Amino acid sequence: MDLLRHLGHFVVVARELHFGRAAERLGMAQPPLSQSIQRLERELGVELFDRSRRQVRLTTTGQLLLGEADELLGAERRLRNLIRQVRDGQLGVLRAGVPPETPAVMLRALLDGITARAPGLDVDLHELTSAEQVRMLGEGRLDVGLLHHPVDDAGLRLGPAVDVPLGVLLPRASPLARDRAVSLAALAGLDLVTAPRATAPGWHDHLLRVCGEQGFTPGRVRPASNPEFLFGLLLAGGAVAVEPAALARREPRLAWRPLAGVRLAKRTSAAWPDRSAHPAAPMFGQLAAEVLAVTEPPGPAALASAARPWPVLFEAGQDERPAAVT
Repeated sequence: MDLLRHLGHFVVVARELHFGRAAERLGMAQPPLSQSIQRLERELGVELFDRSRRQVRLTTTGQLLLGEADELLGAERRLRNLIRQVRDGQLGVLRAGVPPETPAVMLRALLDGITARAPGLDVDLHELTSAEQVRMLGEGRLDVGLLHHPVDDAGLRLGPAVDVPLGVLLPRASPLARDRAVSLAALAGLDLVTAPRATAPGWHDHLLRVCGEQGFTPGRVRPASNPEFLFGLLLAGGAVAVEPAALARREPRLAWRPLAGVRLAKRTSAAWPDRSAHPAAPMFGQLAAEVLAVTEPPGPAALASAARPWPVLFEAGQDERPAAVT
């Protein structure tokens, strides 16, 4: 017997003390409602209503059951609401991975967005390379990750991808920094500083392949996992990096210049297991794409040079903060 359904019928009849009005409230005919109450009475072995007079009244047992039924039905509603929130990814713990170089402003926007959309969700955030995230997703130790493409996406579902344009990061004192845009071929003879291949093998190989096709074969490929270490290698001279413009904002002694003659972008998207996915994973993926796609408004120098083919990030005599690249 569906006890909760019959108890729900009982509560409405007990409030109305009239089977006709109760049936109307429940949107059902009166005979099935009467049969439902009779079945509940048979199941419990008691009489819940005094039907000896024209007016329907609760028996003593019915009065006691009414309070208990209200609590039981209220608990059922709370339980259903709890399960719905868990099912919709609004409660529980989400184990998420992000790349080590993720800017603080992006992390803040991502966490604020999750709090706004799912206040009851606890995000267990981990700093992990793309390779580490792929491995942990496959092992079931991570629910969702933010990966740099290309990746082996077997067994994974990918969220919306965002392409972040790349350019040349080099010391501001370098002669190449005087140009509005720098070709990869112009970097011949310099070392290339980039993340170790083990962190994102697909992206590492893609970057070196494009560099080679454009006439840039680095003297050495120097690995740098930490942005501060990367900055130190660049400032020491003889090396460049191919990175997003946002990285230059963290070190005023470095300049960022767009690439000339080739478009190179770092594609990033969230990924989560194709099977038994965490309910909040798609929401994380969509939010991460929205945050990645947001760019800062252009600075005064960029606005002043809007007609130029390339943005100039450092103008002589101007505020030396880099302007956003659009």
